[in-house]
Amino acid sequence: MKEIKHQFSFPHPPAVVWEYLTDAELLAQWLMPNDIKPVVGHRFQFKTKPRINFGFDGTVYCEVLEVVPNEKLVYTWKGGMSKEKPLLDTIVVWTLTPTAEGTILQLEHKGFKGLKNYLPYFIMNKGWAKIGKRLFKKMSAV
Repeated sequence: MKEIKHQFSFPHPPAVVWEYLTDAELLAQWLMPNDIKPVVGHRFQFKTKPRINFGFDGTVYCEVLEVVPNEKLVYTWKGGMSKEKPLLDTIVVWTLTPTAEGTILQLEHKGFKGLKNYLPYFIMNKGWAKIGKRLFKKMSAV
């Protein structure tokens, strides 16, 4: 089973970084349009351009599993051509650690199983790195 891990540093306190992870409008600015709420059990979706040739219909189905304000956010990340039989059935974990300079944000995206998830793992590993840079740019404007 493969796992993606990235770490990003921000010159902002955890509460500011947290807002960019949990406020639907701010999250949409650097990730995707969504209807997230930081409430355990809340089901939400990310919407993006379909990639039919990769077996992705453009919707990521999520459910919030854990919320520790300003410290940790965990949700499912399921996608494919249908909600009932997702190609990808994974978990995203965001961990915020305060530092003297601001916040270290760690991303873990885990649960990539078998050969069918090799290509999504490869694409998403590179994608998350780019997305982290996009978030840094958005937050630098704050």
